[in-house]
Amino acid sequence: MVPLIELGKRLVTNRPSLYITVITSTLPFEYNSAAHSAYIAAVSAAFPSITFHSLPTLYTLRHLSTYPHTEDILFELIPRNNPNLRQILNSLSPISAFIIDFFCTSAIEVGRSLNIPTYFFFISGASALALFLNFPIIDRTTSQGFRDSGIEFNIPGLPPIPATALPPSMLDRGETYREFVNVGAQMANSDGVIVNSFEGFEPRAVRVLDEGVCVPKGFRTPPVYCVGPLISAADSGGSGGGERHESLSWLDSQPSRSVVFVCFGSSALFTKEHLAEIAHGLERSGQRFLWVVKDPPPLDDISKRFTKPPIADLDKVLPAGFLDRTKGRGFVIKSWVPQTAILAHEAVGAFVTHCGWNSTLEAVCTGVPLIACPLFAEQRFNRVVLVEEARVALPMEEEEGTRFVRSDEIERRVREIMESEEGVAVRKRMSDVKSKAKIAIGEDGSSTLALARLIESWRR
Repeated sequence: MVPLIELGKRLVTNRPSLYITVITSTLPFEYNSAAHSAYIAAVSAAFPSITFHSLPTLYTLRHLSTYPHTEDILFELIPRNNPNLRQILNSLSPISAFIIDFFCTSAIEVGRSLNIPTYFFFISGASALALFLNFPIIDRTTSQGFRDSGIEFNIPGLPPIPATALPPSMLDRGETYREFVNVGAQMANSDGVIVNSFEGFEPRAVRVLDEGVCVPKGFRTPPVYCVGPLISAADSGGSGGGERHESLSWLDSQPSRSVVFVCFGSSALFTKEHLAEIAHGLERSGQRFLWVVKDPPPLDDISKRFTKPPIADLDKVLPAGFLDRTKGRGFVIKSWVPQTAILAHEAVGAFVTHCGWNSTLEAVCTGVPLIACPLFAEQRFNRVVLVEEARVALPMEEEEGTRFVRSDEIERRVREIMESEEGVAVRKRMSDVKSKAKIAIGEDGSSTLALARLIESWRR
């Protein structure tokens, strides 16, 4: 939602004559509905030309816990709202352009049936787009699954991509895998793809997309518009404009670039065992840290992953004595944090992240180097790009044969990024990319020009 709305803000800022309607789906679970509603209200108040429509709530045919992946729920539910979507689009006619996100691929048929130019908004990077555009072609070349295949993908503009870096739901050739293949095919045949990235960050991937050579000869590359970075502006540190967050006050007392920020996004949950590994690794590293901890998910009810976790009881979920032993150099938060404001703080010197694309771009725009510790979705692919291609991150390696990171690996990587020559080199490269991000969205920058080309395509 956030990068899509940021795209809307940039569009109406550059072309005040535009009116934008955002159509949202209401899912059968609520992660943080209060924050969602407050965010929409704030956008509506600040940008009257951006309005919102919510599609009716639809429910699944079976219990949420029976779905292996969150993607399964989205791909099943969203197409059911196409009749309601058609009604809204008819009421808004005439429409210059219809922009859909990754999981709303089924809506492309609605746009085509109404003769509306239909574009995809791709919230990940240009490298990931190159992978997805190639996947329908890759699918034709092999009939085996990818989980233990040892296959490596060689795609123009990308480093070698091991099959293990695919999203988990793409490793086996099941129903969700077929949905992802269809997404790639539909993007290739769309009127264009809008990407939340910029030329200075992914130059090779952007070039092969612009030149139409990221897929084999005879296959189509759609028009691609890299208009990023699209991130929300750092607030003052209060949730919704309240008092300054306590984490920022703690950072004020820390030396410049001395703190490792550890945060794995809004939906990542760890078992108590894994939290203990993180805690021991941070403790033994000897580095200052700011760590966001959530309550571990109940192992007997998978559907709980779709609800907002309770506030963590730190004394129960962290190793005994950990908070006392790290008092002064460590600060643990058990709820929401103003991530963008934290990354922008002078005291933050590194970011341990799940490699979600929003978090990645927030780090890019603040010049904070990364320790890449992916969890799900396309995050393992992002790690390959960030480590091997952009070289703005150090990798956190899982234990062989598992997806579990041990404390000694956490300790090693935290020390490395804060103390070693390689850490200095990663920091310098991230600083360079930060400068390029500012240039990209400035006057005559690559993203500004791409946005202008996008708007011009609607006029044609």
